[in-house]
Parts: sequence; structure tokens; C-alpha cells
Amino acid sequence: MTQIEALLGFLGEAVTPFHAVAAMSRRLLDAGFEEVERFDPAAMTAGRGYYMTRQGSSLIAMRAGQGRPETGLRLVGAHTDSPNLSVKPNPVKGRDGCVQLGVDVYGGALLNPWFDRDLAIAGRVTLLTTSGELCSTLFDSARPVAVVPSLAIHLDRDANKQRSINPQKDVVPLVMLGDPQQFDFKAWLAETLTAQDAQWHDARVMDYELSLYDVQAPAIAGVDESWITSARLDNLLSCFAGLSALIDADDAEWSMLVATDHEEVGSASTVGAQGPMLMDALTALVPETQDNQQLRTDSWMLSVDNAHAVHPNYADKHDDQHSPRLGGGPVIKINRNQRYATDSEGAARLRLLAERAEVDVQAFVMRADLACGSTIGPITATETGIATTDLGVPTLAMHSIRELACTADIPQLVSILTAFYRRLA
Repeated sequence: MTQIEALLGFLGEAVTPFHAVAAMSRRLLDAGFEEVERFDPAAMTAGRGYYMTRQGSSLIAMRAGQGRPETGLRLVGAHTDSPNLSVKPNPVKGRDGCVQLGVDVYGGALLNPWFDRDLAIAGRVTLLTTSGELCSTLFDSARPVAVVPSLAIHLDRDANKQRSINPQKDVVPLVMLGDPQQFDFKAWLAETLTAQDAQWHDARVMDYELSLYDVQAPAIAGVDESWITSARLDNLLSCFAGLSALIDADDAEWSMLVATDHEEVGSASTVGAQGPMLMDALTALVPETQDNQQLRTDSWMLSVDNAHAVHPNYADKHDDQHSPRLGGGPVIKINRNQRYATDSEGAARLRLLAERAEVDVQAFVMRADLACGSTIGPITATETGIATTDLGVPTLAMHSIRELACTADIPQLVSILTAFYRRLA
């Protein structure tokens, strides 16, 4: 299986952060990693891999090195979540013979592309079993069950000139015909789960974290097959690259992959980059305060998140000297106002690493008159004191329901992350 084929398979599985962590866990187990509740260096063997998950949507994986870990870690950070439409707790509504579901917009979603798509529902469901236990399980309808139809052009003649979307009124998916009063969404979930797995027979759905996703499969596109098109490239592409590099670098010293949830909404959660998960892991590795501080001082993290490629139809949205091109290699992301964590020393080290790994890199700086996005980089650097550099693959249509990247950039990202873990620079 080629790297691109492996990425397509991963993207198809990882339809929510919960499914992403499950997919990553399967690959780690297949590669010989051991799942643990906490990291204990005394129980680790040099060269072996270990991982832990938290709340089903965040994961930290690592390889143990020779000696003690306070000599420094190499960390790759990414995030498991993507903008989406999330199902509300009491979602059922509708009129005129149609049943609809109320949704919230999670993160900075580009809403226009969500119209007229075949949408499935997936996420995590918590049930009360017949024995009185609360249990959580993954859910995926695995088929289209919803759609947000556009209003016909005849009823909105200005749609192609100007269109504003009200997320409360305009983005309300249709799920079936009938009377909304007669549709019990939780009962439908329980019935669907039971049909998929008989162990949930007679279990009662207590709550859920569910979102909609486009059932169109990830694909290779372009006359010359230059593109990969898929939902959730931001930031599952980086999760895949970091995971592949950690698995490939079986001779690496102390190395870690940190894949956290909730980046798209600020990372302020127990399993977000602003939460305690990473610091808890570092403290478990090196409990002594002074040694732990030395560990963090001697470590280096790459915050890996997609970058804005220059769009040929909107080239004026970029600074002429900092317009990353698709196929030009991974992008070093720089912002002097600390929206990205990169400093000159980190950028220099990364350029040297790229040279030694024979990977092309580009630089991105936002236009001075446009606002810049951010990543987990500045948050992680602030919370841990670890030197952090921001890097990512150039991407078009970021935060759309279907994003686009260049197939040639993906192996380059994996190569530079593998070289990073192997400490080539």
C-alpha cells in the first residue's frame, strides 16, 4: 500500500475525533505499540512504543529511548478535530411534512459547501445497559441520512451575487418525511446501534456527541492526479503524517506524538492543547521538578497544522514573497504577533533538518492587512515552555467540507517528521 493510499484509508475511517483516535490506536497496535494508562519510564524498553488515549478523542504516543528522558524529547503536535455541524441535544424539529435536526456550527466552518451534500451522522454515544451500566461506544450511520438543500435560484435571484447564511435558520438538515412529534432521535440511535451490534439490545441512549459528515470518499483528483481531495485534511493529514513518522522511526530516541481535540474552538478543555494532558504525561515521565524543567528546556516540538496555499483565483490574498505553492513542500509558518510559535532559531533548525532530509520547505507570513489564524503551537509553548516551531502542508479550501492538498507534499511532510524524530538536526 502506498503512503497516499494509506492516507485515503485513514481519512475515510476518521470521520470524527473519536473515530480518528480509534483509527490511530489500531495502527499503533499493529505496529507493536502498547496501550498504557500512564507513561512509566521504569516499565519502558528502549525502542518500544507506547500510547495512551484520553476521553476517546485525544492521544499521545511515544517511543522510549536510551537512558533517561530528561535528555530531551522530540514532539510532534497535531489536532484531531475539524469544523463540522454538531447535532444538538434536543434536535428534532421540522414543518411542512419534513423532519429536521437542529445543529450547532463547531469551529470556523465554511458553510456554503455544506449545502446539497449527502450527510451521515457519527460520533460517540453513551448508553445505559440492561445491567444498569453506563457505556460509551462509537456510532456511524455509515450511509447518508441527512441533507441541507439549497434554496432554488428562482426564489433567491441574488444568490450568486451575495449570500449570507444564518446558521440557525438556513443550516437545518432534513432527515426524513413525517411528523416531527413522532420521531424519537435517541430511539433511532439505539435501534441503529442494535442493528450494528446486538450487545446494545434494549440499551437506552442517555447522551451523545454527534456530528454530520460528507459520505463522499476521499479521492485522488486532477488530470495528472496531483491532488488529494477530502474532508478533514485540516488536521487529520498532520495526524497521519506524525503517526507514520513515529512508526517509521523505530530507531528514534525519546519521541512523542501529541494529537489533541478542540483546537478549532480554542483548545481550552481537559483534552485540548491548553489542558493538562501533555504536562501530565511529561510529569509521569520525569516527576522531579528540576529534572522535568530540564526535560522541557531540552525538548523541541513541531506544531504541525495545514497552511494556506496560494489560490490562483485569489493570489492577492497572499503576500507576494510568502505565497506557499501546492507541491512546493511543507510550509514554515511565521507570525511575529505569536499566532504561530516559530522563532528564527526554530526556523533555522527546521531548514537545516529539511536540507538533511532532502525536503523542500516554504515560508508563510500573512498579509499585514489581514488577520492570521493560529495553531496549538503558541498554546503548547506557553503551557509547557517547550521550544515550538509551526509547520504544515499547503492546502486549499481550508475549513470547507472538502479540502484540497497536493499528493507530492505528503511524503515530504512524513520524511521531514521522520528525520525530526531521528534527530538529523
